[in-house]
Amino acid sequence: QAQVVEAGGGLVQAGGSLRLSCTASGLTLGRYAVGWFRQAPGKEREGVSCIDYIGRTEYYSDSVKGRFTISRDNAKNTLYLQIDSLKPEDTAMYFCAARFYYCSGSSTVYNYWGQGTQVTVSS
Repeated sequence: QAQVVEAGGGLVQAGGSLRLSCTASGLTLGRYAVGWFRQAPGKEREGVSCIDYIGRTEYYSDSVKGRFTISRDNAKNTLYLQIDSLKPEDTAMYFCAARFYYCSGSSTVYNYWGQGTQVTVSS
């Protein structure tokens, strides 16, 4: 069964860093664009970053630009989100999601979703 699994979340102080990972099984991640989304309690799900299937195009939301870096290692079937200069407002459940080839700003067109990894930033 094809799936993606996130890891790497945790509790960190403001200004700290985390590296989230998204590992696929049952599918070849190199054929998929992968997006990172987050959802804080009581808020809508927000797209924060995405990378296309060959890593040529990256997208970052304005709220994370300059602090988040997305990358992929297709040989390991894994994608990463490096999060630096964490802020309390980054606290959320972070999800990765995959769809064929190209990024989309609409979460509804992603076919595979992980269960999420919690990021909590203390002030």
